[in-house]
Amino acid sequence: MITSRRRFLKGSAGLLALGGTPPGFLARAAAEARASGDGRVLVVVQLAGGNDGLNTVIPYADDAYVKARASLAFAPDAVHKIDDHIGLHPQMAGMKELYDGGSLCILQGVGYPNPDRSHFRSMDIWNSARPEDSFTGDGWLGRALDASAERFAGRVPALALGMGNLPLALVASRTNVPSIRSVDDYSLQLGGGSVADHALREKLARQLAKHGAGESGSDLDFIRATLDTAIESAARLKEVTEGYQPAAPYPQTALAQNLKTVAQLIAGDLGTRIFFVSLGGFDTHSRQAGSHAALLGELAGAVSAFFKDLKGHDLDTNVLLATYSEFGRRLKENASLGTDHGAASQIFVASGAAKGGVFGDHPSLTDLDEGDLKFATDFRSVYATLLDRWLEIPAATVLGGEFEKLAFL
Repeated sequence: MITSRRRFLKGSAGLLALGGTPPGFLARAAAEARASGDGRVLVVVQLAGGNDGLNTVIPYADDAYVKARASLAFAPDAVHKIDDHIGLHPQMAGMKELYDGGSLCILQGVGYPNPDRSHFRSMDIWNSARPEDSFTGDGWLGRALDASAERFAGRVPALALGMGNLPLALVASRTNVPSIRSVDDYSLQLGGGSVADHALREKLARQLAKHGAGESGSDLDFIRATLDTAIESAARLKEVTEGYQPAAPYPQTALAQNLKTVAQLIAGDLGTRIFFVSLGGFDTHSRQAGSHAALLGELAGAVSAFFKDLKGHDLDTNVLLATYSEFGRRLKENASLGTDHGAASQIFVASGAAKGGVFGDHPSLTDLDEGDLKFATDFRSVYATLLDRWLEIPAATVLGGEFEKLAFL
C-alpha cells in the first residue's frame, strides 16, 4: 500500500527496468535541450571530511606556512607552481595540466560567517546553503530543481552516483532524484521468484505506468508518470553504458570509475543536468601526509581523465565540475602529525567553458580567526554563479537572497 508521495519517491530510485527498446522521449528531450541552450551539465564532487586546503593549494613561499608545519610543509621545488606564492600538491599533476590548459579555476578563501567546525553541521550548511537555519528539509540543488521543474519534465534531472543515501544537497520537495551505488543498482526491484514471475511483474508495472495517464493533479497520476520515466530511462541507461568508448583511460579508483559513468551518461544524452559524486577520507587528524597524498592523487587523476574523455567527445565545454569540502584544516599541524578542523579553504572549478586562473587572494597566515584561515568569499557566491550563469536557474530564489557573482564564468 502506498502511503504517501514522499515515501514512494524515496524508494523510486530502485523501480527501474533494464532492457527493452530505447525510449524515444529521452532522445527528444536531449535534442530539445541542445536546441534551447539547456544542455549544460554540473558535476559536484564532495571532498568529505574536511580537506586540508593549505596542503592542496600550498603557499610555499610564506614563512608562516613552513613554521606552522614542521613535518607537513612542502618545499618550493616539490610543488606544482602556480605563481611565485602558491602551488599544487605534488600528487596533483593532472590538475596542474588542466590549469595550464586554461580549464581549471582555483577559488581561494571560500567559507561563510561564524564557521562551524562540526562535520555534520558544517556539511549541512554547505549542502543547504542556509547557514542561519538549524534544520532544513531540502538542499540548494534540490531547490534549484524544484524551481525549474517544468524544464525537467519526462527526464531524470539529477543523479547521485556511488552512494546509497541521497545527499542533502539534492533533496527536493517536488523533484525525484535517484541515488545509486552503481549503474547495476539502476534496476527494477519487483521481488523474488522465477524469471517468468519477474517478467509478469514488469509487464504489470508498465501497464500501471501507462494506464489512466492524464488524470491531472492526482497522486496516482504523479506516481504513474514517475514510474514511466524510471522504466524507460533504465533501458537507455544500459544501452549507453554498454556501448560507450572512453576517449582516455581512467585510473582504477572509485572516484575515477564514478566519473567515467558520469561521462557515459552525459554522452548518452539522458537529459540529466546535475551529477553528484563523493570522495571521503579527508578527516586527517593523524599521520596526514600519506593518506592526504593518496586522496589528492585520486582526485587529480580522476578529474584529469574525465576531462580528457569529455574533450575527446567534444563535450568539455558542456560540462562544469566543482569540488567542495565542509571546511579546511587549521594552519598549525598537531602533535599527531595531522591537522584539526579549520575554516576557509578553496574550491576547484573545471570546465572547457570556464575562465581558468586563480580567483581571490590566498588567506593570510598571520591574521587568523582562532587559529584558522579567515574566509573572503562566501560559498553562496560560488553557488549563485553556478546557478545564474551555468544552469540558468535564478539564484536569488534558490539561495533566499542576492550574492555577488564571481568572474570564473
